[in-house]
Amino acid sequence: MGSQLGYSIIKKLNLNVMENTLKIFDECYLVEYESENNFCAHEMQTFCELKSALNSSDRNKLEWFAKFGSEIRQILSNVHAHRKGLVYGFDEIIFGQYGWLERPVFLDQEETEFGRLVKTRWGNHSTITVGRGLNDVWCNGLSISWGMAGSSSGLSVYNQAFPSKQAAFKAALTVLRERMEEKVGNGDTMNYNQKTIRATFKDIEKYRIAEVQLSFF
Repeated sequence: MGSQLGYSIIKKLNLNVMENTLKIFDECYLVEYESENNFCAHEMQTFCELKSALNSSDRNKLEWFAKFGSEIRQILSNVHAHRKGLVYGFDEIIFGQYGWLERPVFLDQEETEFGRLVKTRWGNHSTITVGRGLNDVWCNGLSISWGMAGSSSGLSVYNQAFPSKQAAFKAALTVLRERMEEKVGNGDTMNYNQKTIRATFKDIEKYRIAEVQLSFF
């Protein structure tokens, strides 16, 4: 029943697909695919939804899954990305050249620098970036530099969501301070430049003072 329903859906959607595309609606193929692959938590959840839709002959659900790709792995990834995007109000389903869901662009992005020692030179400083989704839910991105060593995470629908710009910025600021504190006094002064770390603390303190002053108004 599941396979017949799958072929019916493909025909209805008039999709120009190869034979392997049709397999996503085949019960035997799904069982084989599950036995040969390891899933992370969100992949397993989506995969179980797909199997359930097929077993219950849920035509609407199967047609919805068919929008997200021609291979199981592609469907699992694109569905997850789509659902994460919905948290920020990004509901469009647009694919790039190779069939992966396009990355949405956050609005009203602002970047703030911390710990830049040489104002005319790039690098060796940290940044906090905030941006909002279409539904005014905010996100933050954090790039950390201790000197030569660093880490970076940009704005992404996979990041934690915040109800306001201030909340997103404050959360990132807390993480930045904690990460800097971990490297205070580190003997590897090339990777963990103590001047850079002190300059970062100085800039963080400026924002803390400014926040306290604004609370009086």
